[in-house]
Amino acid sequence: MNRTIREADRPAVLVMGVSGAGKSTIGAALAGELGVPFVDGDDLHPRENITKMADGIALNDDDRLPWLEQVGQTLATAIHDGAGMVVACSALTRGYRAVISREAPTTIFVMLDGSLAELRRNLSSREGHFMPGSLLESQLALLEPLGCDERGKSVSIGAPVPAVVAAALTAVDALCADLR
Repeated sequence: MNRTIREADRPAVLVMGVSGAGKSTIGAALAGELGVPFVDGDDLHPRENITKMADGIALNDDDRLPWLEQVGQTLATAIHDGAGMVVACSALTRGYRAVISREAPTTIFVMLDGSLAELRRNLSSREGHFMPGSLLESQLALLEPLGCDERGKSVSIGAPVPAVVAAALTAVDALCADLR
């Protein structure tokens, strides 16, 4: 499935969804297919946020704002440099996505969507991550689907990883065509 894209077509993509949706796995594979760098948004969190989540405490909007701005700035730098990038980040609400888009307006959002059973299964098999599965319900309560006015598409996680990556790649290709 690997392909060569023109440098001008290297998009800034944010792979989003709740914990356990596979953002890092799908995001890294999608970046490989697009030939662009991958950044895990978790690595952009301030230490205080990671400590809170590791302690089972959900972040509030004041905690998230500097992190979301950093995610947007990271994408904006990649856009400016012509490198393109894929970032994995929850971006659960329209407001959060708007913060990212203010920094990087051409960002394409790929929302990973799965059933509660799929998400729980993924979380139960994950090791060494600071985000406990106990916060899944708070994320689901906060999650707002992509609006028709947002540059993005939802992709189901109900298939094997290569098929999910292929669906994400198809979505990105279609959304890139809209930007040309």
